[in-house]
Amino acid sequence: MLLPRIWAPARIAASTSSVSIVPCSRVLDTLRVARGSAASPTLSFARHASHQSQGRANGAKQGPGKRLGAKKTGGQYVIPGNIIFKQRGTDWFAGENCKMGRDHCVYAVESGYVRYYRDPMKHPKRQYIGIVFDKSETLPYPPNAARRRKLNMLAVRRDPEPATLEGQVVVGDLQVGDGTGSVTSIRETIRDDHVLRGKKGYAFREANWSIGRAGERSDVQVKKFVPGDRWTAWQRSKARKDANAEKRKLRNAQKASKPKRKR
Repeated sequence: MLLPRIWAPARIAASTSSVSIVPCSRVLDTLRVARGSAASPTLSFARHASHQSQGRANGAKQGPGKRLGAKKTGGQYVIPGNIIFKQRGTDWFAGENCKMGRDHCVYAVESGYVRYYRDPMKHPKRQYIGIVFDKSETLPYPPNAARRRKLNMLAVRRDPEPATLEGQVVVGDLQVGDGTGSVTSIRETIRDDHVLRGKKGYAFREANWSIGRAGERSDVQVKKFVPGDRWTAWQRSKARKDANAEKRKLRNAQKASKPKRKR
């Protein structure tokens, strides 16, 4: 491949010098003869691009959409961690009981209802997303009003404490003596059941303490757990596997009984 490039400088050297050049088929002989001449030829090589530059081949690729936009509507119930709005940039800012992620998504940090609003007192042009605890509330809150926080606690109504007599000792809910020499009495703590309300897709259950109290009142006996009892564990595992196998058989039988559609 180098032979055609070498012949041209060799011809120039032969024309300018008195040394006669005998054509040969070897590249080394040609270089040896050219080196001995007065004007030594210089070889120039051009490096061609091996990759296409510019043009449409190296442009931006059409990737999948990032599913940006609103994920929860105004008035919809959310729980902590739910993403409310995904965006590029800060078209919407995090307001009450919300925070902003590093990709500018706005998510909830408390359970409540979504509100899209503006706060001219805070910033005249910004749009905010917040969470309220009651569905009838609106944002923003009035100026100088106390900021509402849920603190993950339930409001429990407390009865007024009874007046204590002389010689009476009260420890928590346990009353030891009442000053008249009667038997020690224990008064039961009265709690109002918290009414749980939710939308579709969210399930609520009764508190663990109320489930335990109901079990104690109905005298439910539970088999005591024995650590290391592998026989009982194997029996439960086998029963669970048999039940799952039976469900699969029923599903397959229902699928087989359905008539196939003609294409």
